[in-house]
This record gives sequence, structure tokens and C-alpha cells, in this order.
Amino acid sequence: MPTPMADQDVLSMRQEDLMAWMTANGHPRFRGQQLFEWLWRHHARSYDEVKVWPDGLKQETAFKLPLFRLSLVTRQAAQDRTTKLLLALKDGQRVETVLLPHRYGYSVCVSSQVGCAMGCHFCASGLNGRIRHLTAGEMADQVDFANQVLQERGSHISRIDVMGIGEPLDNFVSLTRFLEIAHDPGGLNLSYRHMTVSTSGLVPAMKKLADLGLPVTLAVSLHAPNDPLRQSLMPINRAYPLAKLIPMCRSYLEKTGRRVTFEYLLLKNVNDGESEAHQLGQLIRGFPSHVNLIPWNPVAEHPYQPSPNARVRRFQSIVHEYGISCTIRRELGQEIEAACGQLRLREEEPVSP
Repeated sequence: MPTPMADQDVLSMRQEDLMAWMTANGHPRFRGQQLFEWLWRHHARSYDEVKVWPDGLKQETAFKLPLFRLSLVTRQAAQDRTTKLLLALKDGQRVETVLLPHRYGYSVCVSSQVGCAMGCHFCASGLNGRIRHLTAGEMADQVDFANQVLQERGSHISRIDVMGIGEPLDNFVSLTRFLEIAHDPGGLNLSYRHMTVSTSGLVPAMKKLADLGLPVTLAVSLHAPNDPLRQSLMPINRAYPLAKLIPMCRSYLEKTGRRVTFEYLLLKNVNDGESEAHQLGQLIRGFPSHVNLIPWNPVAEHPYQPSPNARVRRFQSIVHEYGISCTIRRELGQEIEAACGQLRLREEEPVSP
């Protein structure tokens, strides 16, 4: 008697994978194309919803290739239309996905892991460490869930930012498969140029991504312009100091044609002084890049404070002096645990009697 393919995740299968699976199981190849489109264009949550299939095929595929989709735990919406979703995975773990409004439409901030192993000293995502990687399908399903939410508003996702919980490049195989699914015209149908992948600075994985040649924007979490300060905030700097990280950023530009964005979180009296601004300008000048200054969303478990607006603007003006594009990120969703990981932590805290 055949057994279900429990180790295969249908949502992580590319269109060509599904077509090959159908052929291997004695069905016409085009059935795989149909399934791919019904999963991602028609948001089918079960095989019964694949209306172009005969009942026998639905039953066989459901047995051999089980379909599990994310489910909503809680949803928070801010006055500015920022929406944070806490979504449950099939094993009961939870991840956050955030919809962000812009002039051009909506972006979705996708999580890549349950928790994070990077241990950055200002972040809520890694307070309990990394529990597990997400599959490509679990990442893609976050985008699909976001699109279903936006249908209520007559809109859809225009950009993907893999900048939620987790270190995306620490989950490289699932990440790149997710990008393929998101790009496929039969699936989520988004241009690679409308995708951004964040990293704390995993240099070998940055090289692997650059070698793929995908025109995906790379956002490097820098947060400090010198090694001692960066190492005090981000332990990853011990393995990949700035002398390795910055040349890799230059190489990424050369191989993909996409300039790197440097994310810089401003912490009061820690990394937001004029000296640090000048060091940053000296560190990254000379090649096309962009600096995104980020006002810090306070996390109770960390001792920092946000930089005052005047210090943020002064920091920006100094970076501009070096001919570097530099913007201040808009503060969105302030009333809904805006920092990554905060909602997940709150929802998982035991309730006091």
C-alpha cells in the first residue's frame, strides 16, 4: 500500500517540480502547472478547492502530498494601515509577517526562521534563539496570506522584503527556492528587482547569493562603522569583520548590478554620534550604495534608547557630505509592537494566574 510523502512539502515545490511529480505518479504533466497556479493564484487551502481537477486526483494527491497552509493566530492593524500577522505553522510554531503601506502600494516583510541564532544585542527576534528554519513554502505562504488580507482593501503585494524574524542567508536553500516561487509568473509573479533580502553579514552566503546573479537587493544590517562597536552589538562581526564584509558588498554590486542598502539602527549615545557618522561615510564611500537610518523601536529586554530626532537628522547630513544616498525610515505601526519578534514573544508568554 502506498504511503503519504510526509517529507515532501507541496508549497515548497516549484512549478517544474510539481509537473515532474505528476509525471512520476502517472498523471499528465500539465496537472502540475494547474496545481501551482491554484495554490498561488487562487489561494486554494485544500485540494478540494482545485476546481479543475477530478475527485480521484484530488484524493490521491491529498494522500501522497499533504497540503498544510498557515493559519492566523492574531492580527493587529495600526492607524497608518500597517498590519502585523502572527501566523501558526503546522507544528504549532509561530512567525510574524508584516504588511507595510507605501505610496506605490504594499510591501510584505517575511520571516525566514522561527527565532534567530545571530544574537544581536538590540533585537527581539533572537531572544529565545533559533528554533528552526522555515521551508520555502512557509515563506511563500506568508506572501499569499498577505495578499488575501489585501484583497479586502482592493490591493496586493508589490514588494517582498525578507527582513522579518531570522537570518535569511542562514537558511539559504529555502530562501533561494522561495525567491524562485515568488518570481514565477504562474505563482506570486513578482520581479526579482522588487525583492530585498536582509543579512547580518554572513559573507560566504552573500557570495553564494551574488554568484546566482539574481537582481535582488541586498540589505546589510551594519549598525556600526567600526569593528569594536559592531562586535559589541552584533556577535557575527567576530567571524566576518568589516574588512571582509565591505569588500563582499562591493563584489555583490559588481556581480548583480544592484547596489547594497546598509541598514543602520540608531541607538542614543551608542552609535549615533558625529564621529560614527564620519566613520560610516569613510567606510562605504566610493561605490554606489544606500544608507537606511532606522529609528529604534524599544525592546524591554534591551537597555537602549532611541536617538532623538535632531541627532538622527545630523547623522544623515554628515553621511550626505560623503556623497552617499541616505534616508530615514518612516516609522510605521508604532502602536502594534513594531519591532520584529515582539508580538510573537508576547503571545508566547505564559499568562499569569
